[in-house]
Amino acid sequence: MTPAKFVAKWSPVTLAERAASQEHFLDLCRLLGQPTPAEIDATGAEYTFEKGVAVTDSASRGARGAGGFADAWWRGKFAWEYKRIVMHACPHPGETAVSGTR
Repeated sequence: MTPAKFVAKWSPVTLAERAASQEHFLDLCRLLGQPTPAEIDATGAEYTFEKGVAVTDSASRGARGAGGFADAWWRGKFAWEYKRIVMHACPHPGETAVSGTR
C-alpha cells in the first residue's frame, strides 16, 4: 500500500474504534512492509490482536480493573491500543480541539 492510498482510504473513515482497528493495523503493516500477525504467528502466542494484558496505569477515562486487552500485541516489541478521535468544544468560537489517535 502506498502512503497516498493509505491516506485516501483512512482520511474519511468515521467507524468506531472496534470496527476499524484491525483493518487499520493491517494496512499500516502493508504500508510499512511489516508482517501481519497471522503471517508469522498462526497461534497468536507471540503476535496477535486482542491480547489480554495486565493494566499498570489507566489508559482510558473511567478504566477499572487489573486486566484489559491490547488491540495489537507482539511479545517483547509492543502493545498497541487504538483510541477513537474525540472532538471537544473549545472556549473560542469556531475552534475544535481533538484528542486521541487513530
